[in-house]
Amino acid sequence: MRAMIMAAGKGTRLRPLTDLLPKPMVPIANRPALYHILRLLRRHGFREVVLNLHHMADAITSYLGEGTQLGMELTYSYEPELLGTAGGVKNNEAFLRGDTFLVMSGDALTDIDLTGLIAAHRRNGSIATVAVKEVADPSLYGVLVVDDDGRVVGFQEKPPREEALSRLCNCGIYVFEPEIFSHILAGQFDDFGSRVFPALVRQHIPFHAHRIDAYWSDVGNLAEYVRGNIDALSRRVQVELPGEEVRPGIWVEEGAQVPDSARLEPPVIVGRGSTLGDGAVVEGPVVIGGSCKVGAGAHLMRTLLLPGCTVPNGAVLVEGVVAQKP
Repeated sequence: MRAMIMAAGKGTRLRPLTDLLPKPMVPIANRPALYHILRLLRRHGFREVVLNLHHMADAITSYLGEGTQLGMELTYSYEPELLGTAGGVKNNEAFLRGDTFLVMSGDALTDIDLTGLIAAHRRNGSIATVAVKEVADPSLYGVLVVDDDGRVVGFQEKPPREEALSRLCNCGIYVFEPEIFSHILAGQFDDFGSRVFPALVRQHIPFHAHRIDAYWSDVGNLAEYVRGNIDALSRRVQVELPGEEVRPGIWVEEGAQVPDSARLEPPVIVGRGSTLGDGAVVEGPVVIGGSCKVGAGAHLMRTLLLPGCTVPNGAVLVEGVVAQKP
């Protein structure tokens, strides 16, 4: 089975971070969100994946290459003009249409059981299966209304909380049959949430929702991005943490320098090639990206340092995200 990752969005809700790098490349526990998605796909047996690109495409292709290091075969599809979630899938019909296929959003942090999702889709026998999760505030997401058999009978795109007919949100993870292509507009912008799914409901074409209990977070805004990093460090979501766990909850990557006089309270990751000054205090959850310099006597608490940042001697950082322009 082949898969597609939707990675073309501009990530406006994550600005100003996405002025520096594309949304799928924002680091979660010192690895891009996209890396974690690809590792999840690989664990569930996927090898052939296409990614649609637009904003800062070179940052993605230069990092992932052909996918060899991940044991995968990656193909890229560049969109000069954004085609939307459905339009992007339609644009890759030649790659995907041979069999049942999976589509995932490029800005999700999740450890969903993809094998179980696909099995549920095959049991349903319908054109599409949408992974859904119950949330407290449905106004941030597409909302699905389902019957007792899990068939989707209604769809609302980001309704006001008081008007939401359900708390089941669209996780941006789909399993499709090739027949879906006949329901997507060709050569133009089209969107699953705002047009395709509502159209399927109106036409009484069966498709289903599959409720997940696994961790899932949309890291497309700053608050969720910070929470995603904290949850990864706290092991609330099963992702691979880089480096060596030198003591419980403290991961140190290759080439990092942590003096004996520094005090680290877990959970903390110190990135590749980063240095901590004498007497530095790091109270987790803290992520220190690669090639960062934390000055002597500096104090970090509940902070994310993106790669290449410098923290002056004696500085105090509390509950912040720090990034450095190239």
